[in-house]
Amino acid sequence: MGNYLLRRLLIAVPSLLGISVILFVVLALAPGDPFEELATNPNIPPEVRANLREKFGIDDPVMIRYVRWLAAMVQGDWGFSFASRINVDTLIMQRLPVTIFVIGSSQVLALLIALPVGVYAATRPYSVFDQIANTMAFIGFSLPTFFTGLLFILVFSIWLDWLPFVYRSDIPATGLAWYWEHFKQSIMPIAVLGLFQAASYTRYVRSAVLDVIRLDYVTTARAKGLNERVVIVKHVVRNALIPVVTLVALQMPGVFGGAIVTEQIFRIPGIGSLLISAILANDTPVIMAVTFVFAILVVVFNLIADILYGWLDPRIAYR
Repeated sequence: MGNYLLRRLLIAVPSLLGISVILFVVLALAPGDPFEELATNPNIPPEVRANLREKFGIDDPVMIRYVRWLAAMVQGDWGFSFASRINVDTLIMQRLPVTIFVIGSSQVLALLIALPVGVYAATRPYSVFDQIANTMAFIGFSLPTFFTGLLFILVFSIWLDWLPFVYRSDIPATGLAWYWEHFKQSIMPIAVLGLFQAASYTRYVRSAVLDVIRLDYVTTARAKGLNERVVIVKHVVRNALIPVVTLVALQMPGVFGGAIVTEQIFRIPGIGSLLISAILANDTPVIMAVTFVFAILVVVFNLIADILYGWLDPRIAYR
């Protein structure tokens, strides 16, 4: 296992390097100037702007800037935010825990819904429950997150006045009240992302279980007199989860993309809202660092999926 993980990490290094080169070149060629505000401010002399551009090497060739950025990244220096006036790594670490909490909770919610619903629908194909589950799944992944987010705000915040629709990080409370207020304002964004993913996962779980439940070894297990619950849980679901794990890992970029939209709707101070504000301000160091963090997270989730393969299917050997 250790050699396998080391080999996978070594494979991930050139992938991340390629991603970083593409991101850096695209951002370097994109229009916009991070010091444009200084240029339009009559109170700031032009030589100040020129000195800043020279200090940060903005007028240097692209490849020289990339090598400088990569060397700094390896040493733990992620750059300096032109808009926020603080180090980029500090800025990201302030926002990243909120995003990971929302995305992680939404994925747990999606799997808690999709697994039992998909398995039960597959064991009773074309029943009333199966038809209702399919209909709700089609509706769920047909509606974009920005629509369901606004719908949740309209119903639960404006009409019913149950939940706050603006995420606040400065809650004037302590102890259990502080945790309760944070939980309340997290319910809607987690539900929006979780229900959207659950709709897609339910269809895949149902399809995977239907493929496995018809195989010969399942019929053999039933012929041996095993309980139907044991057959489904031990022999069917475990093997059906292999393609589902692949799906969850491959959809992580889309989940992060949906989180960016959801964070904007609910004003969540996460890494998605940081990326949007950095794009609007032409804050290139922050844009580069955030997108690179997204790439690292996707690689990590794919590595976790590969590890789960061996647990779900003992035939898979890590060599």
